[in-house]
Amino acid sequence: MADHTLPERIPTVVVDGAHVTYTVQGGRTGKGGATAALGRMLSRRAAPGARTVHAVKGVSFAAYRGEAIGLIGSNGSGKSTLLKAVAGLLPVDEGRIYTQGRPSLLGVNAALMGDLTGERNVILGGLAMGMSRTEIDARYDEIVDFSGIDEKGDFISLPMRTYSSGMSARLRFSIAAAKSHDVLLIDEALATGDARFRRRSRQRIDELRAEAGTVFLVSHSNSTITETCDRALWLEAGTLWRDGPADEVVAAYEEFTRTGGQKGSK
Repeated sequence: MADHTLPERIPTVVVDGAHVTYTVQGGRTGKGGATAALGRMLSRRAAPGARTVHAVKGVSFAAYRGEAIGLIGSNGSGKSTLLKAVAGLLPVDEGRIYTQGRPSLLGVNAALMGDLTGERNVILGGLAMGMSRTEIDARYDEIVDFSGIDEKGDFISLPMRTYSSGMSARLRFSIAAAKSHDVLLIDEALATGDARFRRRSRQRIDELRAEAGTVFLVSHSNSTITETCDRALWLEAGTLWRDGPADEVVAAYEEFTRTGGQKGSK
């Protein structure tokens, strides 16, 4: 008798009713601001003009091994905040976030320093990603070649503060993508670089998924989401509006934006 058992789906991230808030400082501190700020800190009072932003509101979903999931939505919809919460960089006020292994947020785990050369940052970033020095040495040329930053000169020997934002982003992606991850979180990384680098990036994401990882991608490029991801989460005003196949969710979002964000388009 044939075995019709479905393959096991292994969850890597479970977000259960998550609420995330953060405080935005504003207003003027006035004379003696430092002393007043210290007093507020000790008394746990907020600064004048500070406001609390409720960025993620009761979001729930489960992500599984081998998935590439795109996060889409208007500016300020909570995409990057949710990514930081999954990475453990922002606390959850209500609800729970469970992860398997150590989530890696691109550009944060690889804590690169502007005054150091690209070469030193490859080593530092690799160590921050959990690679051994032997692994870094073995993959060094591959990381630099993938980034493409040396194609027009010996930039790898220059301080990173001399790099363009695109060069810095490409090097961060190259370091992060040099090893497999249980959960890799990417915020707008594929929006940088030329078409050739974007193709290489998408190919590498496919390889990371094949190595039993889960990839989250935040991007304002709908084509990047549909070309790279098989599933999409649409956030709006901090709430999860839709979760499904990437092409269907992106089509619904594009219709929403085309009609000027009419409520009936949800």
